[in-house]
Amino acid sequence: MKIPFVTRYFEEKNIEYQNQLLQKQMEEVQNIYMTMRGWRHDYHNHLQSMKAYVQMGEYEKLGGYLGMLEQDLDQVNQLIETGNVNLDAILNSKLSLALKNGIAVDYTAKCPAALSVSDIDLCALIGNLIDNAVEACEKVQAEQGEAFLRLYIGVLKQELYISVTNATNEVVRKLDSEYITNKRGNHGHGLKRINLVVEKYGGYINRQNEPGVFVTEIMLPL
Repeated sequence: MKIPFVTRYFEEKNIEYQNQLLQKQMEEVQNIYMTMRGWRHDYHNHLQSMKAYVQMGEYEKLGGYLGMLEQDLDQVNQLIETGNVNLDAILNSKLSLALKNGIAVDYTAKCPAALSVSDIDLCALIGNLIDNAVEACEKVQAEQGEAFLRLYIGVLKQELYISVTNATNEVVRKLDSEYITNKRGNHGHGLKRINLVVEKYGGYINRQNEPGVFVTEIMLPL
């Protein structure tokens, strides 16, 4: 029995999208891995320096060196600590990669302990929001424009409030279901996934497109 052309087409598109997601996740993991390798290399060098001070009996210098190390370690923190471990993982990986790619990132994020939305859905929602924002920023960068991404997560009016603002070279007058349907590639899949999560929890979503700026605001019941 032959598979209908339309069904086969959508299956192939879904596989393509999943492969692209996997590639993006691999890049994020690689970014974290390279950062950890850097820390390991520095750690080894620090040990060698401290051993040399001990062997020479330079204990005062060793004390000063340890003091400098302590100051450096105080600055080695995660970008974001929201209070939700799974959300921290996805935010830190995606935002650190955005920074590495030259996107100016500004963020504030706090997550309440009790949520109606599951961690899986929350991470899918946030992940797609950031991926879409980064994709738009990359198009701006390709035209030598200034790329920026602003993220805010917090509680507003006893609901979880999420806001993502990013640079864009797109100008859309009407942001409705037709816009979502006609959007192609990863961005289109991401928009649909975001809508599904918001609808699932009876939330509210608002998208605004002004010259050079795209804003997405989401409210989810706690």
